[in-house]
Amino acid sequence: MPQRRSHVAPSAAQTELAAALAALRESLDAPVDFPAEALAEAEASTGAAPDLDLRDVPFATLDPAGARDLDQAFHLERDGSGYTVRYAIADVPGFITPGGAVDTEARRRGQTLYAADGRIPLHPAVLSEDRASLLPDVDRPALVWTFGLASDGTAADFRLERALIRSRAQLDYVTTQQSLDRGEEGPASLLPEIGRLRIEQERVRGGASLNLPGEEVVRNADGTYAIERASPLPVEEWNAQLSLMTGMAAATMMLEAGVGILRTMPEPDDDAFDAFRHQTEALGRPWTSGPYGDYLRALDRADPMTLPVLQAAASLFRGAGYLAFDGTAPKDAVQAAIAASYAHATAPLRRLVDRWTLAICLEASHGREAPAWARESLEQLPTLMQESGQRASRLNSATINCVEAALLSPLVGSEIDATVIALRGERAQIQIADPAVTAAAPVPAGTKPCDAVRLRVVRADIALGEVEFSA
Repeated sequence: MPQRRSHVAPSAAQTELAAALAALRESLDAPVDFPAEALAEAEASTGAAPDLDLRDVPFATLDPAGARDLDQAFHLERDGSGYTVRYAIADVPGFITPGGAVDTEARRRGQTLYAADGRIPLHPAVLSEDRASLLPDVDRPALVWTFGLASDGTAADFRLERALIRSRAQLDYVTTQQSLDRGEEGPASLLPEIGRLRIEQERVRGGASLNLPGEEVVRNADGTYAIERASPLPVEEWNAQLSLMTGMAAATMMLEAGVGILRTMPEPDDDAFDAFRHQTEALGRPWTSGPYGDYLRALDRADPMTLPVLQAAASLFRGAGYLAFDGTAPKDAVQAAIAASYAHATAPLRRLVDRWTLAICLEASHGREAPAWARESLEQLPTLMQESGQRASRLNSATINCVEAALLSPLVGSEIDATVIALRGERAQIQIADPAVTAAAPVPAGTKPCDAVRLRVVRADIALGEVEFSA
């Protein structure tokens, strides 16, 4: 799906939207500003002393353009018939004092929240956008995973070490994809090769990925807001495989050590699989046999029916949570979609739980006991992460609803054309092309997915983020 952007132009609707977004932020009890003691502690923090000097390794980061909170940097090279992958993660555990002011505030926040009118960060900017961030051309402490990959992409061995690194390049997804498409040499030249091998390993494991088009509200330089929707670029999927590989390695380490926290997801039950089969049949793209991951990977991204299928498949990717353990490894430790044990370990600048994972894995990699502070607080993490996840979900959905209402407010009383994405009883999820809005609306009896419908915009309440249509 190509990228689409719809703008809310400067107007009374723009003013009302700005007020609605500010009110939404306040309703979440998620302040941008940090307590004075947390700021002072962050300013004084210098990080942990590294064990290794890897500044001669030409690491590079790969993130959305303009990002400052850079959690990961990679270096890829051939090693005989296989590969060596170094994956450096920001050494957030080395900067934060357990039980200190920054730690206390981070536990309250849980994760960085992304609002249309600015981020609500997990950590003070002096850490998340400066000293702990893997910015280019500066020395940075990092926790470096080193993987030895066989020729088929399987991880033959891995380890985790604290090191000093120096990133040589800050890459972004769009220009890196363009460079790879032109066949240019660069830090990411091996990423397609390794990424595809890891995707094949996902298939062999029986894993599945749900690569729905992203939906993001952005604020333009002129103060207007826009909704951007685009499917992930191939380079994003290849890069994600490095993170997934690291998360599986972290889970393996913690399970062997008998202490840690896993990211879990249950296997869909028979009713969920049956419902999805019926939906694919109704959409004319039946899933007849084989693992559902193979079916999803084989979908043609240019097929207009693929989006409704992916929307329906979202029901198979529900129930994700966290499982903390200490002393006895859990019996059911598999994340069903990944088809392996898995842990969050690659985004400590933006997600609380990763700091615990990295701290435990660093000690386990050297045959040492997990840090006492991490063990003592493990049981709190599932609740803290669940609460922050709910805040993030509310913020994201409510923000998009407010912006979509603002986009449609000038069209109240007018008729518009839309395409049906999915049916839900007498209502449907519909996609409007211009402005690019996804919403729920009543549709005539007999309507099928991908049918074109004509709707009237009856009401658009920006403050509430509600839009009402009539067929």
